[in-house]
Amino acid sequence: MERRTLTSTTVLNRCLDWPGVQQVCRIDRERRIRDRCERETAYYITSLPRTVAGPQDLSRLARDHWGVMENRLHYVRDEVLGEDRSTIFRGHAPQNLAALRNASLSWLRAEGTDKISATLRSFARHPLRLFTKLGYRN
Repeated sequence: MERRTLTSTTVLNRCLDWPGVQQVCRIDRERRIRDRCERETAYYITSLPRTVAGPQDLSRLARDHWGVMENRLHYVRDEVLGEDRSTIFRGHAPQNLAALRNASLSWLRAEGTDKISATLRSFARHPLRLFTKLGYRN
């Protein structure tokens, strides 16, 4: 069971040094899992004016944003790059490797790659293709 409450305002716009800010939002989430209650508050800044996006629109956009992130980023990191199976856990290594994975995926997508797994297998079989793509020449 989950309850979300969104509060938006335009009053804070003049207090922020943020280009294009039109609304500031706060979403309070309360989840009940069995006998445990979890509370979370998230803050958002948007360039969408109230005439374009009211509270219901902002709530839907915030929810959809995380769905996209889960599907596009975390799923690929877990399933394709095996992040959950990693045994590296000391110091800053896990965060550093996560940053490298994110950068790699962003680069692949910027290159127009739709089939991440196939592209990674191709680079593994033919590493020179990757280096050529990155601009390194023999």
